[in-house]
Amino acid sequence: MKRTLLAITLCAFAGFSFAQKSAVKNAKSSKDINEARSLIKPALTDPETMNDAETWKVAGDIEYKAFDDERTLEMQKQITGKGGNEEKMYEGLYNMYEPYIKADELGQLPDEKGKIKNKVRKDIVKNLRDGHRFYINGGIFYNEKQDYKRAADFFERYWELPSLAIFEDTRSEFNTQDTTFQTIKYYAVISAIQSKDNARSIQLLKKLIAEPYVQNSTYKESDTYELLASEYQQVGDSIAYVNLLREGTQKFPSVKYFSLNLINEFIKGGKTDEAMSYLDEAIKNDPTNACELLSVKASLFAERKEYAQAEPAYLQALSTDANCEKALEGIGILYILQAQDVKEKAGQTTDRAISAKLDKETIDLYQKALPYLEKYRDLLKAKNTDKYDVRQILMKLQNVYYNLTLLNVNKNAEYDAVQKELEAE
Repeated sequence: MKRTLLAITLCAFAGFSFAQKSAVKNAKSSKDINEARSLIKPALTDPETMNDAETWKVAGDIEYKAFDDERTLEMQKQITGKGGNEEKMYEGLYNMYEPYIKADELGQLPDEKGKIKNKVRKDIVKNLRDGHRFYINGGIFYNEKQDYKRAADFFERYWELPSLAIFEDTRSEFNTQDTTFQTIKYYAVISAIQSKDNARSIQLLKKLIAEPYVQNSTYKESDTYELLASEYQQVGDSIAYVNLLREGTQKFPSVKYFSLNLINEFIKGGKTDEAMSYLDEAIKNDPTNACELLSVKASLFAERKEYAQAEPAYLQALSTDANCEKALEGIGILYILQAQDVKEKAGQTTDRAISAKLDKETIDLYQKALPYLEKYRDLLKAKNTDKYDVRQILMKLQNVYYNLTLLNVNKNAEYDAVQKELEAE
């Protein structure tokens, strides 16, 4: 009885396996895409057919036909007035990719004699090459629908396809050095970023950076490093973020993004000496940005109350740009801070001679601050800056005018004018 059951079971399996092989043939000959898809699906998981290169090639061929049928209708649109279904066209294009790769991998396996007889490669190479440029169209199609994840899928496949093992003998036929190819690589990255998939964005950016940069009109090499740094920042990977800023600073010394953000990270972390070191290097590498960099350096000295070092740094910044706003504001505040320190000393002494001397120093410092702060105010007003920023400088000026008046330097008119401006807002 057991032997009979076993025989029946074996026959059942043999019959099922035969059915799957038959299904592959039927799927191959079917003219109906949906029917063909249904027929081939079980064969992709059946042990008797799942390791056959022809099974996977047929699966890929079905999807290629779905793509090609709709593409043909689209191409005849001007003649017939009726186009194809773009969604179905790109669905077939996308779905043919993995089965074809799987088929070729199986086709590359040696037979029992150790020989490789890949019978499927020729047709697969032809179809993949034929569909290659249409992955761009698919990416644009989904990008316009704001389906950025799907857009990234298509752009990435356009990027990836020439590097497949299947093209090892014909890789030179792809022009991966032209502007179009470089642009689509970048679009894949941007689409992934737009889809808010940080992990994928980081992966694609690292891949892009690892490849030799080819000059193009779409993006600069430094752009990819900036984008990767931003992604690290968003996922909270501070170590990777700082390391990339260091690398960017060395690789692109004239790009402000890296040096300024790295310096900012040092400042936030209380590493003032390291910040100073990078500031000096950044100033040397990018003299055109000396206004901002020297102002930052001066402000670090000011925070440490090293006024003797802060003042020349601000003045050096102004020597490179007389309208350097950061330096104008910074040096004005620097003199105010010193004036306040001297004023406190004057209030602590009972010696009238010393007090008079300290008052004179206080007046000198406040008066030194005025031309810088007044010029800064005028620059802000001239370019219609945000009212909040204008208000802040007006309040600083009001404070200086008030303190000078208290020290018998008549600034009542200036004080009243500022008061009116503040009240008018």
